[in-house]
Amino acid sequence: MSGFRVKERRLVFQRVTKTSQHCCVPLCANSSKYNSSISFHSFPKDMSVRAEWIVRVRREDFTPSKTSRVCSRHFQKGDFVNNPWKLKKFHSYDHLMALWRLIEPATSRMIRVTSVAREASASVAEKTTANRSTKLLPIDELFLFLNYLSTGCTQRELGHRFNIHRTTASRIITTWANFLYCVLGAICIWMTPEAITANLPPEFKDYADTQVIVDCTELRCQTPSSLVLQSEVYSHYKSHCTFKAMIGMAPHGPLTFVSALYGGSISDRELFKLSGIIPLLSPDMAVMVDKGFRVENLVPGKLHRPGFRSNNNQMAAQDVLETQSIARLRVHVERLIRRVKENKLFDTVIPLSISGSINQLFTVACILSNYQNGPLVKDWREH
Repeated sequence: MSGFRVKERRLVFQRVTKTSQHCCVPLCANSSKYNSSISFHSFPKDMSVRAEWIVRVRREDFTPSKTSRVCSRHFQKGDFVNNPWKLKKFHSYDHLMALWRLIEPATSRMIRVTSVAREASASVAEKTTANRSTKLLPIDELFLFLNYLSTGCTQRELGHRFNIHRTTASRIITTWANFLYCVLGAICIWMTPEAITANLPPEFKDYADTQVIVDCTELRCQTPSSLVLQSEVYSHYKSHCTFKAMIGMAPHGPLTFVSALYGGSISDRELFKLSGIIPLLSPDMAVMVDKGFRVENLVPGKLHRPGFRSNNNQMAAQDVLETQSIARLRVHVERLIRRVKENKLFDTVIPLSISGSINQLFTVACILSNYQNGPLVKDWREH
């Protein structure tokens, strides 16, 4: 990580180092900088448990801050609770197993990614054997893949956690990205107008004809060395090289549309045109968009869009009220996008080494949000 500082009217490059974590227990010198095998834990929010921790730390007049940590050397093995579905962002263990039962029958027909040299020299029998997992069980490979999405850690670190080689972890990630892209992508997530009406929240009573709420999102990526590629993926909105996609949400919360990833230089209108959503729309379906979507002549039906000033004239009072009501409803698609980006892989700069599978990874993460999370608004749970 790097930053800049101004010194004597000159721009000086300054390296910013990541702060290491230290154990707050007296006479304990453990630090995350030199002990990668030790985990560091913050104080719990529950006040009774927090008070017990403070007593066991044995420091006078000690008030833990948000950066105070206790290393794993001061805990016993029975003190740790394993909640694997929490790491994968599933609501419960039953939700995780429901997804596994959905995809398990197709794992026997999974096409695995192998090295080119091995593929060229392997016989038919060896290729049949290669289609089966030899190191990890299929459910463990799914666990590895969901860990990769959720934590965004490096493939080398995943290999260390699962006791496999880094290249093996890379092939498992690519294999499952392609596999889930095909299996989950074959399930139709686009909803009929009848299903939308049956689950319409009361907040949408003034916009009952809304079929989908769409918005664009951008993922920051590593800057390519080619100037031509830089011009294609550079986003003036983010001032960074990005991948850009469009996401659609039904009024009651579930994701119903996700486009492929494009270069960050593409406009919202062009992305709407290339996304493939237009053939799904009919004249009786309305679309709710942000004011940056100039797609009036592309949508066959009605377009709900916040108003904006033209020719420096003040907006009418009716337009102001309509803009506020649309903005209150359209904000939910941004919350859905935030759920997808809670996967740390998409919340950091994406390396170009995974650009070949980033489209599959992003699409799978978007579709998995329908299986992992509850409703966006608690009051919509009954709809």
